[in-house]
Amino acid sequence: MATRPASDTLVLAGRPFPLGAHSEAGGVRFAVTSAVADAVEVCLISDDGSERRIDLIERTFGVWHGLVPGVTPGQKYGYRVHGPYDPSRGLRCNPAKLLVDPYARKIAGRLTDMDAAVGYVGDPSGPESLIDSLGSVPLSVVSSPGGPDTGIKPETPFEESVFYELHVKGFTQRHPGVPEALRGTYLGLAHPAAIEHLVRLGVTGVELLPVHSFADEPSLVSAGRHNYWGYSPLGYFAPHAGYASEPGREIEEFRTMVAALHAANIEVLLDVVFNHTCEGGPDGPTLSFRGLDAPAYYLHSPNGDMADITGCGNTLDAGSPAVVRLVTDSLRYWTAELGVDGFRFDLASTLGRPGGGAFDRDSAMLTAITTDPILSRCKLIAEPWDATGDGYRVGEFGRQWTEWNGIYRDDVRDFWRGNRSVRDLAYRLSGSSDLYADDLRRPWQSINFITAHDGFTLRDLVSYNNKHNEANGEENRDGTNDNRSWNHGEEGETTDPEVLELRARQARNLFATLLLSTGTPMLTAGDEIWRTQQGNNNAYCLDNETSWVNWNLSTDAESMLAFARRAVHLRANSPALRQPEFFEGRTTPSGDPDLIWFSADGEEMAETTWFDERRHTLGMWIDGSNSQSRTRDGEVIKDHSWLLLLHSGESPVDVVLPGPEYGVTFDPKLDTSTRDGSPANPGALKAGSRVTLPGRSLLLLCAPR
Repeated sequence: MATRPASDTLVLAGRPFPLGAHSEAGGVRFAVTSAVADAVEVCLISDDGSERRIDLIERTFGVWHGLVPGVTPGQKYGYRVHGPYDPSRGLRCNPAKLLVDPYARKIAGRLTDMDAAVGYVGDPSGPESLIDSLGSVPLSVVSSPGGPDTGIKPETPFEESVFYELHVKGFTQRHPGVPEALRGTYLGLAHPAAIEHLVRLGVTGVELLPVHSFADEPSLVSAGRHNYWGYSPLGYFAPHAGYASEPGREIEEFRTMVAALHAANIEVLLDVVFNHTCEGGPDGPTLSFRGLDAPAYYLHSPNGDMADITGCGNTLDAGSPAVVRLVTDSLRYWTAELGVDGFRFDLASTLGRPGGGAFDRDSAMLTAITTDPILSRCKLIAEPWDATGDGYRVGEFGRQWTEWNGIYRDDVRDFWRGNRSVRDLAYRLSGSSDLYADDLRRPWQSINFITAHDGFTLRDLVSYNNKHNEANGEENRDGTNDNRSWNHGEEGETTDPEVLELRARQARNLFATLLLSTGTPMLTAGDEIWRTQQGNNNAYCLDNETSWVNWNLSTDAESMLAFARRAVHLRANSPALRQPEFFEGRTTPSGDPDLIWFSADGEEMAETTWFDERRHTLGMWIDGSNSQSRTRDGEVIKDHSWLLLLHSGESPVDVVLPGPEYGVTFDPKLDTSTRDGSPANPGALKAGSRVTLPGRSLLLLCAPR
């Protein structure tokens, strides 16, 4: 082991909590957790790269801490940990590696030299490396508390929410209305031109792809590539510096962005990755957690090997008190200090598998989040799976969790390509009661989606049978093969007018189904303006035009945008279409049940007809006289009644409308057979009359009260 230089002894004891670097008493108090360390040094790094090492001589509860006088905000620093290096026990303390503070509010620089960053020689089980990593790895930065006000949180009820998943950089990188200096930044998203699009579309919340500070994985560093999506976290408190228009002002700019969105009544949700880190497997770099106390942060087998249920080389141990504290402290910071309204938890099943064991929805981690007085008021969204079969837990999270409903995505995709029965579709349209109703949950706890960042865009979903990920440099091996897509006769781009018309209609069918289903819809940025990734369904490393939203709108994009706005606003103005309670067949004030299913002949669906796999047409009647939707004061809102007709068959079909007992007339409101969704035949239709649905189309009709 390298000889330790003489340490600066001018340090006061301070306190162990809160962890991190905090300005106090004319200096900064540093506190970091390591139960296995023999000694910890905080290293102050000058602008010229020189280093001043200071021993943290106090250790309380496994926290090393000390107050260093004279240190001010803006100071760059890191930790060196002296302790056991024994890979057979998962211990990898190595003072030659400068470590990022897990609680750093700012992180500067990037990984530039993998050889200097790895903690071993030759093989992960080999001896420790003596190469000093200073100058080759990111640094922590002492930050100042406070900043711009983040505004009043909208607190939009889930049943009124429409989420919009976007990438901070990709959303504005090509936006002509955003000043060039602000494109791809937090301030770019805060710009009126960006917010105007969100407001006119009608979304109530943006779900940002990871904005925690992240670093490129070793495989990308060696290939000279970049992690664009950001699912490779390094610091769980620091906003990613790459999205700041002015270096070093990422906290201030993030807060400004939140304030601008809140002023537009748009909530801010973060996609958070608490299942793994950028350090990867045992062959990865030692940047932070691995060098501090690897067994306290990562899952390990008894022989010291790292366990991996994320598919990313490592897995944070959700049963570790250090990890539970890290996660909850981070979430509280982003909520209370930076104004965030909610979180989507990537591979959330790992948070319910302490020690890597069986899933427990009441695990310490999940319970700590839902019982926290601050976090329990946030919107909490689980991605209810991980990289293993045991982790697939759609419908099995606790009562306070909403979930990305992957079954909804699959069933709706399959229905519109003709591979799913109307029985499965009915469950998804009505809020997925088969998944959520038996556990005191509400239909809005189903986060319905057709597309997401991971997978085909909406345009590509109707244009490709197969993924085309060659640009990723992995020989098209990456990305899922289970896309449930359909190219409608030709793979990729085409000039065939019939194929193009059918693709556009199918996209409208999918989009409309999403907005008209009970539950909480999530849109993917750019789908509404016909964005394509040329068939790439895993563009995680493509920081270029493939991933960036193209704002140079074609005629097809303009039409899709008009349709999307119509569908979103129709939902917003129709309480019966976004009810907060499950349908129960209860009698409404009109005398009709709250929900009735009709077949094409105008008769109610019989029990046996649900199992007829040849059926491709379904009618859904929603009685609006007792919609269960409420005002903010709690009063029940009455609405018109609605008839939704869906037909996935290739040929046109005649549908008989319900009789006079359901209304005198039916007014068409949304029609996927037209480019902008305006009804092809806008006149009122008499009860019991016959209407022809074109092949593969959807029609929404209103029965005025």
